[in-house]
Amino acid sequence: MSTEKKPPQIAVKAAEVAPRTKPSNYPEPFFSRMSGREKRQLGDMFGLRNFGVNMTRLAPGGESALLHRHTQQDEFIYILEGAPTLITEDEERLLAPGYCAGFPAAGPAHQLVNRTDREVLYLEVGDRSAGDEVSYPSDDLKAVLGPDGQWLFTRKDGTSY
Repeated sequence: MSTEKKPPQIAVKAAEVAPRTKPSNYPEPFFSRMSGREKRQLGDMFGLRNFGVNMTRLAPGGESALLHRHTQQDEFIYILEGAPTLITEDEERLLAPGYCAGFPAAGPAHQLVNRTDREVLYLEVGDRSAGDEVSYPSDDLKAVLGPDGQWLFTRKDGTSY
């Protein structure tokens, strides 16, 4: 058996990348809200370290994430199929294939929700900035990106779940 590490892929068919096995890193009671979301971590297939790319599918009723904003990370989405509703703290906007949206660090809190009876498919791109924190204005939750690249979730007062 060879102990050589396989080099990252050069090209793959996105739909053939295995979905992430765990639908969310959120603790309950938030974890179950992500049951209608499926992510395929495309950037990881290529060994990308500075930014991530996911192809995400939302079932009818699914949410992309809780309403949130990052302190360090910029995010970008591009709608491939379906008609999700983009929700921010100030407005709601119906999107369609070909629409894109960007969320600068410390910008407006945002999320996508699929309020239709058809699936939504979109690409999401975000950087992997060290020291990033996430606030959730509608939920008693905050997240800090640890030095190991894993998210640590607590209540807003700092107590653990």
